[in-house]
Amino acid sequence: MNATQTGLLAGLLLGVAGATGGFLAFVITLVLGIIGLLVGRLLDGELDLSGLGRGRDR
Repeated sequence: MNATQTGLLAGLLLGVAGATGGFLAFVITLVLGIIGLLVGRLLDGELDLSGLGRGRDR
């Protein structure tokens, strides 16, 4: 299991543990899962955020 999968699983488990049923629980779990996925991809080196800090060159 790589860091992307671990991050996604951790985010989903935190969402399930922190939420209590209904649509709001679904949204919370989805958001935390996406955050976990992004953190895992960043740790795996599959996500490059270097372009976010620079302005556009015109």
